[in-house]
Amino acid sequence: MTAGKKRLNYSYYPGCSLHASGREYDISTRALFKALNMGLKEVPDWFCCGATPAHNVDELLSLSLCAKNLVLADEVEGDLAVACAACFSRLKTAQHHLKEDDGKRRQVEKAIDGPAKIDKPVKHILEILAKEYGLARLEESVKKPLSGLKVACYYGCLLTRPPEVPELDDCEDPRIMEDILRALGAEPVQWSHRMECCGANFTLSRPGVVLKLSDAILNSARLAEADCIMVACPLCHGNLDIRQQKIDSRNKGEENYDTPIFYVTQLAALAMGVASDSLGFESVCVDPKPMLKGKGLL
Repeated sequence: MTAGKKRLNYSYYPGCSLHASGREYDISTRALFKALNMGLKEVPDWFCCGATPAHNVDELLSLSLCAKNLVLADEVEGDLAVACAACFSRLKTAQHHLKEDDGKRRQVEKAIDGPAKIDKPVKHILEILAKEYGLARLEESVKKPLSGLKVACYYGCLLTRPPEVPELDDCEDPRIMEDILRALGAEPVQWSHRMECCGANFTLSRPGVVLKLSDAILNSARLAEADCIMVACPLCHGNLDIRQQKIDSRNKGEENYDTPIFYVTQLAALAMGVASDSLGFESVCVDPKPMLKGKGLL
């Protein structure tokens, strides 16, 4: 740790995906925080934030789920670190609505049988790395620069929109991912689909739509000559990684992407010298190791 710098400590809300289909995001987040000597303490007894299904069905339920999780987080030291873009969006949305609408707040407090504690800052991992740990310190901490790696930064729908809720970066032209990548020694590419939807919420109900949208994203990254795509959302990761084989099959061999999809924490931890076998690479569908070896990064 840089002399004179106070150790950063955070409470941590992993959310459902990071304990299941996005486990490698959780593993790499913990490994990265350890490598950067930042504290990370999981909120005890947390539960699902409701994500999109809850707020599409019942607003009071959605707000109450998030409010109760914020009450639990209030008992743990440090601002609340969140990795999942959907969880981040829902928690920030709940804070926004309950601060702006006293009527909704009273309803929620009745539902959770207690006061809503909504003042703890909720911060995405990207914000912590770029703004709190800081890009200069991040660059100084790199042990193995990601030199020669061309990366397409994929924001998706929820990280920056609507602008008055997440307040993470510019809602139309964010640069926080690219700034982090440059600090790690990688090269972000210019491409057209960095803010386009992958169709995450249609995963089960409209899989054909998901295949079409994800295909367009993967094709855009290929046209930009990216070696890989970096995400900060387990739903986006699932669509772009798990569905590649299905997309390739639908394209009838005309386009086989074989594009590795990384979480931001995987690439950052790799640059910090964390062993690749500690980052969950074995859990993904498109094996990133051949590409990383070809770049001299393994």
